[in-house]
Amino acid sequence: MKKYLIDMTVVENAHPHPEYCVLKLTAGRKLPEMIPGQFVQVRVDGSPHTFLRRPVSVNYVDRQANELWLLIRIVGEGTRRMSEYQAGDVVNVMLPLGNGFSVPQIPSSSNLLLIGGGVGTAPMLYFGDTLKSIGFNPEFLLGARSKDDVMQLPEFEKTGVTYVTTEDGSLGEKGFVTNHTVLAAKKFDRVYACGPEPMMRAVARYAKAAGISCDVSLENTMACGMGACLCCVEKTVKGNVCVCTEGPVFNINQLTWQI
Repeated sequence: MKKYLIDMTVVENAHPHPEYCVLKLTAGRKLPEMIPGQFVQVRVDGSPHTFLRRPVSVNYVDRQANELWLLIRIVGEGTRRMSEYQAGDVVNVMLPLGNGFSVPQIPSSSNLLLIGGGVGTAPMLYFGDTLKSIGFNPEFLLGARSKDDVMQLPEFEKTGVTYVTTEDGSLGEKGFVTNHTVLAAKKFDRVYACGPEPMMRAVARYAKAAGISCDVSLENTMACGMGACLCCVEKTVKGNVCVCTEGPVFNINQLTWQI
């Protein structure tokens, strides 16, 4: 897929939580095609500590408004600077990068569960919306520390049935996503996950035990996004690969995780 360097303009920078922002960007041209699960690399200007671009999952693409949404967790200098962008600011973005989630062929016979933990919920919103647009009825399972950490819940609920777990029990069921009762109560044909690696490994164990196909979106550290720096290498059954070019989405059968 062709990659682009585009100067994009900030439409809105919302702050639903002190640790998160939702950056909405537009361009003077039609946005290129983006596959759910892909990511972008954002150039962060104005700081001597941000000479490398920052990788961010595609959170949502609003084709009518010609907007790209990025859900960003503020963890360092680069993401802090991004959280300070204001409407009208211009941001240079490289996109789209990586490979996305696999999609079944027959919507009517597929029960799909999209699982996101923390900021790993980000790619699931666009993926769910895309699935819905082609005839699927995706369901979501979102995990967070508390109710305040569950991002974009109204948007998920508009797209499909949404289940929630929180570690403190302040919203949904108490515990981790793999503790949710829906996993025992309902049979899913495919599962997709993005979030902290321990969470994804737990989801992978559940999927393998149930004989369910499972894709996971890895969050390895990425610097270049083009496979040149080798800092995101992951061991797979076919050898070491760069997550930024061969992923970030992998079927669990491609990985060497001890499930």
